[in-house]
Amino acid sequence: MDDSPPRTDKLAPRNAALSDEAIAWIVHLGSGDADDRDRADFDDWCRRSPAHAAAAAEAASMLDRVGATQAAETHRELGQAFRAPEARHLSRIPRRAVLTGGAAAAVAAGVVGSSVFGPASGWIADHATGVGERRKIALNDGSTVWLNTASALSVDFSARERRLTLHDGEALFDVASDETRPFTVLSGEGRARAMGTVYSVRRRGAVSDVVVKEGVVDVHNGRDGGHDWARVTAGHHIAYGRDILSAAQPIDADSATGWVRGKLIFNRRRLAEVAQEIERYQHGKVMVLGDRLRQLQVTGVFELADMDALLRAISATTHARITTLPLLTIIH
Repeated sequence: MDDSPPRTDKLAPRNAALSDEAIAWIVHLGSGDADDRDRADFDDWCRRSPAHAAAAAEAASMLDRVGATQAAETHRELGQAFRAPEARHLSRIPRRAVLTGGAAAAVAAGVVGSSVFGPASGWIADHATGVGERRKIALNDGSTVWLNTASALSVDFSARERRLTLHDGEALFDVASDETRPFTVLSGEGRARAMGTVYSVRRRGAVSDVVVKEGVVDVHNGRDGGHDWARVTAGHHIAYGRDILSAAQPIDADSATGWVRGKLIFNRRRLAEVAQEIERYQHGKVMVLGDRLRQLQVTGVFELADMDALLRAISATTHARITTLPLLTIIH
């Protein structure tokens, strides 16, 4: 990772907890949920000491780099009921924490979304996982499916075909060989077909990515066997969408599917991309402030069961600070 010296700031307070509390205040005040009493309380908080005032100035300056409004809006839309601002350094809210007040209203309005509760498609799927959950599924043909975080899968087997639909998220398929019934996974505007092999499919909005670990997979960018197709061999991956079918590219399939073994594996991945991966496995959003930090490269093997250790490693090797509010993590 980066070996540059720690970042210095003339206004940076010595107390990390004080800085986190200041960030929580600034985010709350920009969320649209603050009232006159909140603003008066914040003024009183700033007057407690020069350190409080310096922490507030640093937080405002830092958030201005990406827009305090952006952070506040993210925080508000995730439904944080925020009355007495608190921030906890490198801590996370429990998965099953009870939502009250503004959070309950946000859920009712449907604004919290899959980043907190998992995909809505889980209601119509045969199998689904919540945020941070993984599941192993044994199919009646002898195949095995591993379903990753926030994913939803439907299964439709017939005498002629084994057809599955990945509505959201990611799954790895260890396909039992059956030459009379192809194994087809539909995802977005395309499909991946195999006989007996091991491969994963990840849906990213309108684009899906197929990673072949063993065997051969035929990929079409049309659900009914569109005109564009490619044969993908072991150790390669391909992306497709309605009008997209990339060339197959080499990939470390063991690393790409490390999540099956409970690992997140990065090899010179940009911190901005790492943050997106972290976001998949925990509730809320992860923001990286500043182009310098976003471009830093991360290499390492991390346990999915201990995301805080990953955040600590990022902090130790990049000299970045990690501020964790309920449902919002800021790397800065």
